[in-house]
Amino acid sequence: MIEIAEYISKNYDGRIVEVGVGYHFNISDSLEKMGFQVVRVDIRKTREDVVVDDICDPDFELYRNVNLILSVRPPIEIQKCIVELGKRLECDVIIVPLKNEIIEGGELGNYRGVSFFVFTPQFRKGSQEPKQTL
Repeated sequence: MIEIAEYISKNYDGRIVEVGVGYHFNISDSLEKMGFQVVRVDIRKTREDVVVDDICDPDFELYRNVNLILSVRPPIEIQKCIVELGKRLECDVIIVPLKNEIIEGGELGNYRGVSFFVFTPQFRKGSQEPKQTL
C-alpha cells in the first residue's frame, strides 16, 4: 500500500490528514519521511501522535490549511463524512476502498495496482475532469 504514499508525493505537497489511521502507520510514516506534515486522526488514540476526532462531527481547527485528506479502507458509514469535510475545506480527498466498494461522486484512479477514489474541489463543483492527473 506504500504506492499511495508515492502517488501523493508526486501530486501533492504541504499538510495531509490521514483519517481513520487505526494501527496502520506505514503510509503516514512514509509521507513524513518524504517531508510532508501529517496529522493522524482516529476515533481513539492508537499511538501517541494520533489525534482523537469524530470525522462526522469534526473539530475544524485540526484540519486548517490541509491540502489533502487521505483515508485507507474507512468504514462505509464514515465515507460520506470524509468527503463532506473535504468539500467544506475545499481540499482533495483520496479514499482507498475496501475491496470492490464504489464510492459515489469520486473519480476512480489506479496507481501501480492500487485503486482509489479522488474527490477534488473542481470535480465536485461539476467539472468533467478531476484536478489531479491519475
